[in-house]
Amino acid sequence: MSQALILEFKDATADQYEAVDRVLGLDPHTGEGDWPDGLLHHIGTASDRGGVVVMEVWDSQESHGTFMASRLGPALDKVGLPEPTRVEWLPILGEHHVS
Repeated sequence: MSQALILEFKDATADQYEAVDRVLGLDPHTGEGDWPDGLLHHIGTASDRGGVVVMEVWDSQESHGTFMASRLGPALDKVGLPEPTRVEWLPILGEHHVS
């Protein structure tokens, strides 16, 4: 069953978020790019407390772990971002996409 993930990067900037996307070859505005297997939904936001919060839905924690080890972790390192200050997995109780 799919699960939601919250990643919070306390002192990250929008520029750093976009730099990570460029390293990964992803464009969240157009949807183009080499999106990882198992990722069902991605939202990147600026926190009102400063930093960047990423909210995602994955088919499994294992799929995210594979992506983190193979691509996301190295991209974060390349841009100079530390590990997220918050990593929280949440069960999805209901889901609806409005078009």
